[in-house]
Amino acid sequence: MGASGLLRVALECEKKPAAAGERSSSSPRLLEEPVWSATINGRSVGYAARREATESDVRVMQLLHAVSMGAGVLPADMTDPADGELTYMRAYFDRVVGSRDSETFYMLNPDGNNGPELTIFFVRI
Repeated sequence: MGASGLLRVALECEKKPAAAGERSSSSPRLLEEPVWSATINGRSVGYAARREATESDVRVMQLLHAVSMGAGVLPADMTDPADGELTYMRAYFDRVVGSRDSETFYMLNPDGNNGPELTIFFVRI
């Protein structure tokens, strides 16, 4: 995180050229894209991939279903022991759809001050 405490995550994927006879609107929904290049605060950090939730992921979400907002650490015995402790953050997000090729999620600050500290951009370029 930068000195200002703001974290901006950008996930970008490439538009696939339309095949002969296909309309360009046949591309999948933005959040269904399988692979993304990732940047955090303008610095490239590699790639991200969409995946289905594992049984372990589902168990963790069931453990946290009563948590509406907050952050913490789940001990290894409550999650997958091979992975060790799990740090989590749960918050409300505002979703803004710019177009079929851009969506942004702004984490809502519970005290209502200063604006979002975490912003996640999804862009198809």
